[in-house]
Amino acid sequence: MDFQQTGLMQTLLKAVEASGYEEPTPIQRETIPLVLQKNDVLGCAQTGTGKTAAFALPILQRLWERRQETVGKRPIRALVLTPTRELALQIFENFQSYGKGLSLRSCVIFGGVPQRSQVDQLNRGVDILVATPGRLNDLIGQGYINLRWLEIFVLDEADRMLDMGFIHDVRKVITLLPIQRQTLLFSATMPQEVEKLAIGILHEPISVKVDPVSSTVDSIEQSLFLVDKVNKKHLLAFLLRKPEVANALVFTRTKHGADRVVRELGKDGIIAKAIHGDKSQNARQEALGQFKDGKISVLVATDIAARGIDISGLSHVINYDLPNEPEAYVHRIGRTGRAGLAGTAISFCCFDELKDLKSIEKLIGFTIPREDSAWPMEVFTETVKQPRPPRSGRSVQPVLMQNTVADKGQAKPPRFGPTPTGNFSRQTAQAINAPMVSHSRKTGTAQPTPSSNSSRSKRRKRRGDGQALPPQLKGTPLL
Repeated sequence: MDFQQTGLMQTLLKAVEASGYEEPTPIQRETIPLVLQKNDVLGCAQTGTGKTAAFALPILQRLWERRQETVGKRPIRALVLTPTRELALQIFENFQSYGKGLSLRSCVIFGGVPQRSQVDQLNRGVDILVATPGRLNDLIGQGYINLRWLEIFVLDEADRMLDMGFIHDVRKVITLLPIQRQTLLFSATMPQEVEKLAIGILHEPISVKVDPVSSTVDSIEQSLFLVDKVNKKHLLAFLLRKPEVANALVFTRTKHGADRVVRELGKDGIIAKAIHGDKSQNARQEALGQFKDGKISVLVATDIAARGIDISGLSHVINYDLPNEPEAYVHRIGRTGRAGLAGTAISFCCFDELKDLKSIEKLIGFTIPREDSAWPMEVFTETVKQPRPPRSGRSVQPVLMQNTVADKGQAKPPRFGPTPTGNFSRQTAQAINAPMVSHSRKTGTAQPTPSSNSSRSKRRKRRGDGQALPPQLKGTPLL
């Protein structure tokens, strides 16, 4: 089956050909005709299967066929809701690319950047809106978005929406949609929560299940290195210098880990950039743009970008850290080997990650081939996490401190313990223990001030309290 048999019009067929597609993928072959026929669709397809084109192409055709010559602001007729900024940008770029020959306007909105430019685009009127839940609800609340005329609603990466805690935002949006609409829901996995959501928003949907998440693309060559954690950086630098590695997307488990990998590669003379949740949107877009343009060949990312990066011709994916969830492994390596092209996925595994490796291999149904290196695994014990040191600035309760004898037989000088306002110095202590003085008007000289201190001193002498402190109590803090 080719694209002409899907029912797409000639303008879109040319756009598909320009994008490099020779024949439709399974999800495209099943979904495009259903969307053109105005059916609700429940699609289960993993990343990298051509899912975006499966709904973007027929949406463009449907809106073009029902275009109206309007005067003034265009109403929003199609809404695509997606969990991450990267994925929103990717979908928007696909709409822009496929719809070049059509007079349809599309717009993307997401958080993390000023809303002014997004509001300006909305005020000019758009046919297709791609959005993340938070920014969409914000602009709806401010009165910039009206979904009254919506015809098609797409909920993409529904399982990811649930994982990221966006379900309440999604339900809030759904309450604002017209009852008469076409709804398309796509998810890489189908947990019970997603099925429950689908029942509530879809009307007599047709299910399309292609490439479940437990499967990996056959065109991806997978391999694994058993390596100690401390040697991962050396192995990574060695592999990245190989001529067959045209470009590489490196995945780490944490944001700090991504930044650390970038620093270590920089020490080895390899330029890399990191994208993760702590980076600003501008910094993330700049890094991704430089990677796509070939200005840098190594991009380090966390799982937040696993489903939001679409890079044509990505040669290698490297799992510097194995993911906690086995499904994330499939999503990660799905960045390469797209559209039938060959790709390579390399994973590092230290002793602490053997349990994660076992779960991954159980999910995908085969053992990942092992490779040898100059840094074989030599540590076969779990890493013991050290307790976190106390934060600086916390008040410490004063305690009795005894003098200790130094190695040379000299006693250490007495120390004064901390107080809520800081540490006493020796001068401060002397000042506190010194008798109070007053200025004599008659003589103009300072005179000791009579106080209860003198009477207390007399009482101590009578009780014998004036004796010197024993050596072990000298230098104790003033409480």
